[in-house]
Formats: sequence, C-alpha cells, structure tokens
Amino acid sequence: MQSFLFSSVYSDLTMGLLVFIDTIALCLVVSSALLQRFEEAPKPDGSLSFLVIGDWGRKGAYNQSQVAFQMGVIGKQLNIDFVISTGDNFYDNGLTGIDDTAFDDSFTKIYTSSSLHKQWYSVLGNHDYRGDVEAQLSPVLTNHDKRWLCLRSFIVDAVAEFFFVDTTPFVDKYFTEPGDHVYDWRGIHPRKKYISNLLKDVDLALRESNAKWKIVVGHHTIRSAGQHGDTAELVKQLLPILQANNIDIFINGHDHCLQHISSIDSGIQFFTSGGGSKAWRGIVNRWKEEEMKLYYDGQGFMSVQLTQTESDIVFYDVFGHVLHKWNTSKQLHGPS
Repeated sequence: MQSFLFSSVYSDLTMGLLVFIDTIALCLVVSSALLQRFEEAPKPDGSLSFLVIGDWGRKGAYNQSQVAFQMGVIGKQLNIDFVISTGDNFYDNGLTGIDDTAFDDSFTKIYTSSSLHKQWYSVLGNHDYRGDVEAQLSPVLTNHDKRWLCLRSFIVDAVAEFFFVDTTPFVDKYFTEPGDHVYDWRGIHPRKKYISNLLKDVDLALRESNAKWKIVVGHHTIRSAGQHGDTAELVKQLLPILQANNIDIFINGHDHCLQHISSIDSGIQFFTSGGGSKAWRGIVNRWKEEEMKLYYDGQGFMSVQLTQTESDIVFYDVFGHVLHKWNTSKQLHGPS
C-alpha cells in the first residue's frame, strides 16, 4: 500500500512538473520578441532567384491554373530557389481547418510543376484571417505538403534578407467595420501591444541587418494606384521604419494587379504582385507619372534574380509574356 501511495504521489509530482515546464516553455514562446529566421543557400555562383505570387487561392478558377502553369515554365527557366506568396492564399474565407480540402484544391493540385516544388514562404492576407488562421500556420499542413510554410512574421536570410510582416492587424476597418465577416484574431489581442511589439521587432531586425539587399514583404499595399490604394495605417506606422532603415524593396499583394512604383522621396521600390487569380477590376487611380513604372490590371506574377551586386525583376502576364523589366545594381563593397 505504501509503495502504491508513493508511486501515485511521485507520478502526480512528475506530471505537475511537466505541466509547469510546458507552461514556462509556452510563456517563453509567446513573450519572445525575436522573429523566427530561416536560411536559404544561394546557388554555387552566388545568385538567388524566386517567384512572387499573391491573391491566388480559388481552386484553379479565374485563370489561377493558367498563371500556375506559366509560373512553372518561368520557374524552370530561372531554376528558382523558392516562391513567395503575398497572402490571400485561400478565398473567400481562408481555411475552415487543417483538413479543409481547399488546401489541396487551391495549392497542392494547382502548382504541380516540378520547378514549383520548392519552399513557399507565405504571409497571411485579410481573407485568410476570415477563416481558421491557426490552420494555415499549422505544421500539419507542412507535413502534408513539404513546400508550405506560413507564419505571421519572420525573416529569411539569403543573398538578400527578407522581412515578412503580418499587415492585416494594422488595418482599423477590420476591427471597427467588419460587416458580415468574422475574423480570427486569436494571437493578436491585445492588438495595440501586438502591433507595437511587431514594429519594434522589425525595426531592430532591419537596424541589425548587414544584408546588401533588404526586402520587406507584406500583404497590404503601402503605395498603390489600385482599388485599395495606399494603406493609411502602414504609411503612418510601418513606412517610417522602412525609410529610416533604407530598405530597397517592398513587395505586397492585396490589389489584384501587377504594379511597380518607384518612390522619388525614399528610393524604395514598391512592387505589387496580386494577380494570382481574379483580377481585371478596372480601377486605376491617378499617380505621379515619374513614379509609376507599371500598372497592369490583369493576372500574372513576378520573378526576382539577385546577386550581391545586381537585382533583376520581371513581371509576366497570364500567357508568360513579359510586361515590365527593372534592373538596378550596387557596389560590391561599401554601403548597402
């Protein structure tokens, strides 16, 4: 009897200790101010190439399958290293859970080319927040399709340094005027603290970066002549940090178009790649002619090729035709 009692007490203490340790670990994860980092090795010649697609997940409809096919063609030509998704990965309301067949129907069964069987780095869009956000972030989906990686905010180290930013929580109207939509804000509240911590993390990471190229990726626009226009909250809160840290490129989706705005004031290149499926909205707002390098209202995607000294960006339409090219260079040594 004594032995049984001792065993039970020992077991209870052990379980209690494990729960306590798990609780500490959880607290450490939740309170951590560090953005998770991933490494991407360049090719043997030191170069890096990737594709960017956004606003795509419609089970192949609205030319999604055609865009995916052309991505496969260009991906093979460039021998891409990975793909970036700028969000709104699954329409209209994200995923319902980790077993939602929309994941296969809009992703696995659509982007089938061997050249696209590389790592996908994805951020969340506002439509993704209308579903089960935790499902898109779940490692269960990564186990299901090894290409898939979606996090709120994170960093990828390569020839360039990529800073992925969760932009949806910045936008006031999703909280004050949600309409008929229900958003999954788990992990966001208290919102002000979430945004404040994220801005501090991004600012610190950018300040500490020694990368030759600094590229920031988010779903929402900062500068855009499309239907949504500039995102006022990002212009006010995020843009000053990007300017202060001399980033080179900001890449977004949200507006369903392909777009290149070259900022005269900051020198930042603003690229929109939101033509993954439904497009042709027919809305173009006036913009400074000297800054607007491309505005295409249809479907398509963009490619990026980088070395330590060169950046080559190309936009393609749904047929794989080149719409726009942009190139810039930097000195190998000296300030980035």
